[in-house]
Amino acid sequence: MTVLITGAGGMMGSHLAELLMSAGDDVVATSLHPTIDLSTVDPSVRFRELDVLDRDAVTGSIAAHRPSVIHHLAAQSLPTVSWTDPWTTMRVNSEGTINVFEAVLDVRRLDPEYDPTVVVACSSAEYGASLTPANVPVTEETPLLPLHPYGVSKVSQDLLAYQYHANHGIRAVRARIFNCTGTRKRNDVVSDFGRAVVRALHEGTPVRHGNLETQRAIIDVRDMVRALRDLSLTGHPGEVYNICADRAYRISEVLEMYFRAAGRRLPTEVDPLLLRPSDEAIIFRDTSKIRSHTAWRPEIGLETTIADVLAFEQVQYARGAR
Repeated sequence: MTVLITGAGGMMGSHLAELLMSAGDDVVATSLHPTIDLSTVDPSVRFRELDVLDRDAVTGSIAAHRPSVIHHLAAQSLPTVSWTDPWTTMRVNSEGTINVFEAVLDVRRLDPEYDPTVVVACSSAEYGASLTPANVPVTEETPLLPLHPYGVSKVSQDLLAYQYHANHGIRAVRARIFNCTGTRKRNDVVSDFGRAVVRALHEGTPVRHGNLETQRAIIDVRDMVRALRDLSLTGHPGEVYNICADRAYRISEVLEMYFRAAGRRLPTEVDPLLLRPSDEAIIFRDTSKIRSHTAWRPEIGLETTIADVLAFEQVQYARGAR
């Protein structure tokens, strides 16, 4: 079938495009400002430029391709950036989502039979202050109390998807994505540690870090994109699903995994710039709902993910991408 991906120039979108193409789907991979090195993506994935803030362009793309499934991943996805630029964060994440759903309605006016499934990439950041040790693992019914503008923008995106389903019958499925990492990722703790460890091995620089006491359940991107695919096939329209790893680790444990993967301990130091004004103590979820509605289960352990990311970053360092 034809599948359109917004935000395919990101870590998750690129892996999703590769997965779907390997299954024989016709993938329309769109992106505006790629956040990954596109040369690391399977060359059979052909990227097309699309700004989700350009309503006419979004409508034109959906009208031209009539995708059976739309994976809406395009977003300003960095909580740190949302503190300094909440305006762009809200516009891209909220208005961009509106444009996708309005485009579906525009095409439907011309073709009443058009009825795609729209999987919207939401976020665990929506739970915010609810992510306390007393509340975890959180369920989909846990109150949404975001702690930063990015989290607020994702609540908006989440509820927009629900209301377009409730009011217009669009088969919207909401995926609340918890910490996800893998090769090509940038600006998360696992990828930051990966590059820092490689530099420490080659240059002797310390591994800089922020808060090591927070706990995160970190899922491999390969498990995540399988979940998104499965939700597009058997997820229930209008419903929301947590997608997360099976275990939460302290960030200090993640660092120790890197030292084991590297074969030795390395010097470290605190970087004040990596300390946030507020930080969820623990991010962990209950995934019984997605397990009951799909065949999905996470399969890749964090130690394997870290070894793969370290190997990837070693290659990137050798290529000069530092």
